Amino acid sequence: MVASAALLIRERGAHPTAIADVLAHSGAPRGSAYHYFPGGRNQLLCEAIDYASDQVAARIDKADSAGVLLDAMIAGFRKQLSASDFRAGCPVVAVAVEAGEPGAEETAALDRAGAAFLR
Repeated sequence: MVASAALLIRERGAHPTAIADVLAHSGAPRGSAYHYFPGGRNQLLCEAIDYASDQVAARIDKADSAGVLLDAMIAGFRKQLSASDFRAGCPVVAVAVEAGEPGAEETAALDRAGAAFLR
C-alpha cells in the first residue's frame, strides 16, 4: 500500500490521493488500511515520504562516486518520467508543496527525507 501511495502521490499529488484510491491501486482489502495505518491518511502519506526517501538513500549508498550517483539518479528519473508519460514527479516534493502548514508528523517525515537526500 505504501508503494501504491507513493506512486499515486507522484502522479496526482498529495491532496487528491485518498486511502480508497490507494486500496484500489494496491488491491489491498479495506481493513488493511485501518490495521496498518491507524493514523489514517496522514500516516500513509508520511510512510510514502519515508518509502520514497529510502529509495533515494539506497541509490546514494550504492554509488561509488558523484558521477555514478548522478548517472543513476538521471537514469531513475528518466525511467519514472517515461513510464508515466511525464506526469509523475517526486512524492516528497508533492507533499511538501501541498502541506501548507505541515503538522509535526509531516514535518518529521520531510526532515527525514531531507536527511536522506543529504547523505
